[in-house]
Amino acid sequence: MSDTNSQIWQLDKPVEIHCKDIGMTYRAEGGRDVEALTGINIKIRKGEFVSLLGPSGCGKTTLLRIIGDLVMPTEGSIYIDGGLPRNARLKKKYGMVFQSAVLYEWRTVWKNIRLPLEILKLPKAEVSERISHVLELVGLTQFKNHYPHELSGGMQQRVSIARAFAIDPEILLMDEPFSALDEFTREKLHEDLLGIWRQTNKTVVFVTHNIAESVFLSDKVFVLSPHPGRLSAEIAIDLPRPRAAAMRNSPRFNELVVKIRNSFEGV
Repeated sequence: MSDTNSQIWQLDKPVEIHCKDIGMTYRAEGGRDVEALTGINIKIRKGEFVSLLGPSGCGKTTLLRIIGDLVMPTEGSIYIDGGLPRNARLKKKYGMVFQSAVLYEWRTVWKNIRLPLEILKLPKAEVSERISHVLELVGLTQFKNHYPHELSGGMQQRVSIARAFAIDPEILLMDEPFSALDEFTREKLHEDLLGIWRQTNKTVVFVTHNIAESVFLSDKVFVLSPHPGRLSAEIAIDLPRPRAAAMRNSPRFNELVVKIRNSFEGV
């Protein structure tokens, strides 16, 4: 898909996530108020892969948690498909992948993926079909009976991704899922994740502090700057898809990295 066609395709998609004037203030120890976010306005279209990018303390994880209905903003409004985030959560529209894999050591890969499906009380045949499908997507079919301690860090995160996709969410929220991995593993998982995303057409909101990572993965990057967290820039990534490792060495890739780096305010 060319750059132009990719942009047209995105414009044809309806807005799925709409944050309007989002602000978040916490009450710190001693009764002091800490403003984590202020005046955040973003729109994310259905099927987009977007990154929330910024340094520590810019509120990107807080914004992700607001989108996922894990915390309520103190200012502004957020809509998921035109409704409240709570409705989206109750309808199981969200999948979540955290910084660590958060696997149960006493459960096999298969049983770790099965856990959320048990909670949904799906028929056994459908559960087996879903698990088999996501294991194939992440390339771990032959490891289905292994335990977490028998897997590498990258493989554990693949299990976490498979578990999130198993519930068939419309929106996948990812909070720096590859930050603890070595560079070689991380770059391989970038390509794997994009392959799964192409096959499933999910909307992905990806939190990262890595500029190159955001450029390689995203259709759009929302740049947040701290003190308090605010939107510094919204940058479309006009690189063609599908993306391969060699693209990281292209002039346009490096131009986008520089453009994003220069968009931070007050860091």
